[in-house]
Amino acid sequence: MARANQLKPKEFEQQDKDHLSGFTDWEQHAHAADWMLFPQKLGPHLSLDEVAVTNGELWTTLTNKAAHGKKGALVAMIQGTKASDMVQVVNKLSDDARHAVTAVTLDMAANMELAVKPSFPRAKLVTDRFHVQQLISEAVQDIRIELRRAALKEENDHLKQARQAGKPSTPIMYENGDTTKQLLARSRYLLFKPQSNWHDQQKARASILFQHYPQLKLGYALAMMVPRVL
Repeated sequence: MARANQLKPKEFEQQDKDHLSGFTDWEQHAHAADWMLFPQKLGPHLSLDEVAVTNGELWTTLTNKAAHGKKGALVAMIQGTKASDMVQVVNKLSDDARHAVTAVTLDMAANMELAVKPSFPRAKLVTDRFHVQQLISEAVQDIRIELRRAALKEENDHLKQARQAGKPSTPIMYENGDTTKQLLARSRYLLFKPQSNWHDQQKARASILFQHYPQLKLGYALAMMVPRVL
């Protein structure tokens, strides 16, 4: 039987927040819903990125790369992604502290660059490797889609010509059983994955794909940053 004075989980969570945790006495409590700043966590190499929190709400995070994403990494957290809001918060740091920052890693969004330049005037801007790889991977998929459209058109043209000539039309079929349009359609996911994670069917499909479409092989190698494929 539950004790009469036992708190429900939700009530305990509220009591902990309001009384036990010391949150209401925290020096940043008044503005924590909009921004937080931890000057003692600052270092020469930083990362600036956006993160989705509750209900998809976007916040901008500034972290110290030396912490490798672990405890003590967070330098600042600002609601939204407006460059002016970021600058306003980060500029609460002393000039000496901001001028000591030598590099900031960020994605290719214009607002990020607009925030970094006035805040850390002596820092080099470094594009995040993940975003570069993502951009190249999307370009590889664009090539694959264009090739598939061309293959569909060619197959439809052959079918039309065969019908006009009263002859059967048999599409090209590769040794794994794929037609050209199937090969290009079914290669979508393997082009997103490292080749070490391909299963046997994907290995066979990739071998055929790259033999007939070397531009996809080159694009995949660049996207995965590997010197050799298959």
